[in-house]
Amino acid sequence: MTTDWYAWHADYDQPDSALSRRLAEVRDQVRAALDTAPAGALRAVSLCAGQGSDLLPVLATHPRRDDVTARLVELDPRNAEVARRFAAEAGLHRVEVVVGDAARTDQYADLAPAHLVLACGIFGNIVDADIRNTVRHCAALCATGGTVVWTRHRREPDLVPTLCAWFAEEGFEPVALSSPADGVGVGAHRFTGMPRPLPAGATMFEFVR
Repeated sequence: MTTDWYAWHADYDQPDSALSRRLAEVRDQVRAALDTAPAGALRAVSLCAGQGSDLLPVLATHPRRDDVTARLVELDPRNAEVARRFAAEAGLHRVEVVVGDAARTDQYADLAPAHLVLACGIFGNIVDADIRNTVRHCAALCATGGTVVWTRHRREPDLVPTLCAWFAEEGFEPVALSSPADGVGVGAHRFTGMPRPLPAGATMFEFVR
């Protein structure tokens, strides 16, 4: 069965839903990353951005909003249009919404390494080998001192501890991790290494549903 990723967003509007709780935690981490980002121009990329719910509402009200050049990459044109309309109405003129395959490294070539990388709603929909591959590419997508915010469910077998170990292997240190009791799995890792060159024409992952 193919997921309708436009209809999927409806759970964000349900206060008691796991997605709603996850969204609140992700926004907290996005806000914290912007709060602690260095002075000057900032770059942000959002993979599988959906309707931009993770980033755009935070950016719209944040003091650093005009410092941020952002690219949101989303395959579903309906979701991309919602994000594009929100950005326009909020006056976020440095935000670009691209309809395309977010797994392709070429989508980010001119913005990498970025100060903020969002990989939300991905790790629960791809195989473990692709998760590992995406984490490896985060060391090219993310600038030194930059933050990756990611999500993964906490159902058994809980892959989150392994995910954290993979980030550590690639030069990231943990900033925040939601409690297993929350069930929603939101993490933030800061990159402490030197960014690798982002390989051209590479595919980081493929959705399995």
